[in-house]
Amino acid sequence: MNSTTDFNMVNAYIPGRADVGPLTAAMIERRDALLGPAYRLMYERPLHIVRGEGVWLIDPDGRRYLDVYNNVASLGHCHPAVTEAICAQARTLATNTRYLHDTILELAERLLATVPETKLAHLMLTCTGSEANDLAYRIAQVRTGGTGVIVTETAYHGFTDAVSKFSPSLGTTVDLGGHVRLVPAPRLYHAGDADLAERFTRDVEAAIADLRRHGIKPAALVVDSMFTSDGILPDPAGFLQGAVDAIKRAGGLFIADEVQPGFGRTGEHMWGFQRHGVVPDIVTLGKPMGNGQPVAGLLATADALAEFGQNSRYFNTFGGNTVSCAAALAVLDTIEREDLVRHAARVGKILRDGVAELAKRHEAIGDVRGAGMFVGVELVTDRASRAPARELTTRVVNRMRDNGVLLSACAMGHNVLKIRPPLVLSAEQAGMVIDVIDEALGTAQSALRS
Repeated sequence: MNSTTDFNMVNAYIPGRADVGPLTAAMIERRDALLGPAYRLMYERPLHIVRGEGVWLIDPDGRRYLDVYNNVASLGHCHPAVTEAICAQARTLATNTRYLHDTILELAERLLATVPETKLAHLMLTCTGSEANDLAYRIAQVRTGGTGVIVTETAYHGFTDAVSKFSPSLGTTVDLGGHVRLVPAPRLYHAGDADLAERFTRDVEAAIADLRRHGIKPAALVVDSMFTSDGILPDPAGFLQGAVDAIKRAGGLFIADEVQPGFGRTGEHMWGFQRHGVVPDIVTLGKPMGNGQPVAGLLATADALAEFGQNSRYFNTFGGNTVSCAAALAVLDTIEREDLVRHAARVGKILRDGVAELAKRHEAIGDVRGAGMFVGVELVTDRASRAPARELTTRVVNRMRDNGVLLSACAMGHNVLKIRPPLVLSAEQAGMVIDVIDEALGTAQSALRS
């Protein structure tokens, strides 16, 4: 399990680094023997979790951990509205999309109604975000006749063979495709006086030109609209427009990957791309749609999908099954009923403002940014150089785990705390996160100085 890819994960478990105790060690040994070497565990001392409840994960001894990392459980773990919808539908009918059924049609209508400003017209369902991005890329190739893909330098879009080739955050052991071009992430904190929108547009245009120079026709610009793996880069709102215009002028499609930013997480709209005022050709969605139930998919314009639909039969045994569709409808109902988009804005601001206040005491906090329930905290060795403090970040993440708060880190420098809680996080719980970051930073910095 000890490999170069482990060191590409800030929060990775690496054997021998920490005393995990005999029971945990025995469980890890059993897991490795049964599941093989490809799986990874999180944290220097891995957690054994037996139950989830709202924002909490609970171990066998009853200790509760505040989960501010798992966006898949968008409404919190085991939300009763979702679990009841799943059980009721499983008792009634569990089948696929080759039969007529109202549930998938209602889901499509509800999702398409969230994007009235676009020409998005169709829903296609998958099981995972990786599958959704894989399908989106297939559609883009058919629509454009091209194969070229442009993504940011630390992007993550999934694990399938096709999509892993344009997911550079998987590390150097996963080869990028020859048809893939990387552009620098739009990092406002490191942009100086540059116009970020102009720079990002210029970088995308240069990538398009390089693809063409090598005889590769552009198919798509694919971006996570919050640039999550690049370090959570939300601002300035609107900076994506020029890059989107550039790929469309080149005959390519704009694919907005909403697997992480979607379903109200930004606290402004249902989807992250909406804060930029851009119009995607395809929007990909992930498992937050079903609060962890395996349901994902994409929204596409009629133009993007027409040729693919005429010439390619699409069938996915579990994608769009009635149980998953019922779970997704329960998620949409709950977001509306509990006004979770506005809740994400209110509590997210409390979280961002509280962490920003900590910067007065902790010089290592270089930047605090985000939107809604999506906060990035960039840790630096010093504020003058803004150099990444990777070792400090690793210590903070693991110290917070020991103190009962779970998060991770991202960005090329592996130095941005990634805070991505369930949408139901309360103001009081946000305060707990702030307090634990404060303590972890103090302890970690003292340990590094000694």
